[in-house]
Amino acid sequence: QVTLVESGGGLVQTGGSLGLSCATSGRAFGWHVMAWFRQAPGRERECVAAEWWSGDKSYYLDPVKGRFTISRDNAKNTVHLQMNSLKPEDTAVYYCAATRRTGAYTRPDDYDYWGQGTQVTVSS
Repeated sequence: QVTLVESGGGLVQTGGSLGLSCATSGRAFGWHVMAWFRQAPGRERECVAAEWWSGDKSYYLDPVKGRFTISRDNAKNTVHLQMNSLKPEDTAVYYCAATRRTGAYTRPDDYDYWGQGTQVTVSS
């Protein structure tokens, strides 16, 4: 049994910063990619950042490039998302996801394990 638990969401003003963390437990090893997705009301879930556990590759959604940073702690099996210069359009529920599969990495179907989500609200 693998569990992913997000923390760190909340309310912040435009231009502010938030840091999200995803703690894994259970048989949480051998990840190929861990990622952060977000889903706003009425919109599809989208991948905002992904990090290869090998450390040699990362991905960012264009609108968050230069503002968001994904990082991981291999020893603790955790992944973080630092979000700076937040905008109202970043408002969404943010989910941590993980997969041991190789291949595609930007679609929800590419991931096998999900956290319960944490709300991020950016006020204007």
